[in-house]
Amino acid sequence: MFAKPSLIAAGLAVGLATLVPGKAEAHRRWLLPTMTTYSGESATVSVDAAASNELFLFEHRPLGLEELVITGPDGQPVDAKVLGTGDLRSAFDVPMMQQGTYRIAIASNGIGGMYELDGKRFRIRGGADEVPEGATNVRLSENAQRVETFVTLGAPTDTALQPTNNGLEMVPVTHPNDLVTSEAAQMRFLMDGQPAANMELEFVKGDTRWRDDAGIQMLTTDADGMVTLSVDEPGMYYIEAAQAGGKNADGIDRRASYTAVLEFMPL
Repeated sequence: MFAKPSLIAAGLAVGLATLVPGKAEAHRRWLLPTMTTYSGESATVSVDAAASNELFLFEHRPLGLEELVITGPDGQPVDAKVLGTGDLRSAFDVPMMQQGTYRIAIASNGIGGMYELDGKRFRIRGGADEVPEGATNVRLSENAQRVETFVTLGAPTDTALQPTNNGLEMVPVTHPNDLVTSEAAQMRFLMDGQPAANMELEFVKGDTRWRDDAGIQMLTTDADGMVTLSVDEPGMYYIEAAQAGGKNADGIDRRASYTAVLEFMPL
């Protein structure tokens, strides 16, 4: 069980505390593939998309797939076969017809907030254009969110791993499908293409329901945005980071969050 709210929830709380009463959502958002490494001429990976407190159980809500983006080994988009969205999870298949590494992500960047009009409070979900004339106490923030995982057919490649330089991203130094226990893995984090220095991250193994101590590792990036991941047990792991601060070109407060699922194999 998690003893503390997620970094993403904490980051959102900073921006939302003056906007809406109540507590920010503390659930983790994740994409969980059946496996992350495949062999053969072609393969299909099934992926579950959900938000939950326990990793990786379907006990809260599904993730929407409207912003699903899959990048193939050649850097081109790959279409998913969406299986559906239920009460607790969404599911889709990714056909892998090319050899190499696929980046599977749900990425969004939008402006939201609140305003008051005629003594009533309204949420903004679609951008600053939703603010009507006469509105008061307008508070806006831009939120860039990325939830992703990586899957490889055959030998690992790095074309799909190149950063978009938009929002908070992880640029693997150690290939994300070549992770093993007892060997340190290096990852670099960027914010809008620049090193995300001195940023706190959470790193934890799945199956938290069956452990008294979740075993969360709290890590901090160095001046170059680098962080080292080390594990003793194989399995699916979850990493999460969030940043608040700074403004976009229009002077609106900017926030960003990132989560990923990584598989560590036995040495």
